[in-house]
Amino acid sequence: MKYFLATAMAVLVLSACAPAAKSEISRTDFVLGTVCTIRIIEGGSTKTTDEIFNRLKQIEDRMSANKDGTEIAAINAAAGVKAVRVSKDTFFVISKAIEYAKLSQGTFDISVGPLTKLWSIGTDHAAVPPESKIASALKLIDYRKIELDAKKLEVRLATAGMRLDLGAIAKGYSADEVARILEKHKVKAAVVDLGGNVLVFGKKKDGTPWHVGVQDPRSDRGEYLGLVTGKAMTVVTSGIYERFFIENGKHYHHILDPKTGYPVDNGLVSVSIITDKSIDADALSTSTFALGLEKGMELVKSLPGVYAIFIDNKNKLYMSPGVSKIFSLTNSAYSLGE
Repeated sequence: MKYFLATAMAVLVLSACAPAAKSEISRTDFVLGTVCTIRIIEGGSTKTTDEIFNRLKQIEDRMSANKDGTEIAAINAAAGVKAVRVSKDTFFVISKAIEYAKLSQGTFDISVGPLTKLWSIGTDHAAVPPESKIASALKLIDYRKIELDAKKLEVRLATAGMRLDLGAIAKGYSADEVARILEKHKVKAAVVDLGGNVLVFGKKKDGTPWHVGVQDPRSDRGEYLGLVTGKAMTVVTSGIYERFFIENGKHYHHILDPKTGYPVDNGLVSVSIITDKSIDADALSTSTFALGLEKGMELVKSLPGVYAIFIDNKNKLYMSPGVSKIFSLTNSAYSLGE
């Protein structure tokens, strides 16, 4: 027996739960493969939201691995044959992804495409692949074989069959681009939710801090287990509840281990990253989850201005230094680990 669940709501902005004021502007649309909502609380206009969604569509049309005609599709099609010239956007995101591949010792690897395509988690075709196909896919995964030419803005995959997938970093870049547009339009306060990649922008008129609720990973009703309180920030969560399927009674989630070929199985159920750049939070939420509690915590501690909340399968929370100043646990089903 097999069934599926895909949910993108990783965090909730509690300060945005009240009914919108007449002066506020809100727009929701499906782009980047998920439901995206922009809520402008003060400043801006419909021209702002129009520009934002046009930009999100542009990023999707360049970076999606699941659409024909994108730059990523072109890179994948030319694997082992030739280099492909790309936009500054795509080149930047790939370059940034390689930085995180190095930081995570290959645990974060955008050349995981052959594996993600094989598992197809999040689609109606998700199923446990044969071991022989997993073994074949693993031979194609190696971020060190992604060749970049910064002068020509060219990307080449060294081996035929290699395949890039920017799903673990592109939404973060997109959120940062939204912030850039909000600043350009002199927006004073806004909430950005790109399928659970949340960014709270600017300062609210009443001077109160932002309150972002971190989702309870064991609830499918959008309930939160604690609040992050503070100034403008981004909060991104990766977990086993986001996209998964169940086959023969076993749970298979979408965060795949590029070393084993199977979903990461290290006792964690989610990791939330809090920082000021969403591209970093996006890549780090996946990287630290895959690294596990000990190595993931070590990585976070080495990065200034980055905070993390790890949750394990025993309902224990582990927080990086400084998180206790901005996060309060509100769900009694969870407790702090040592």
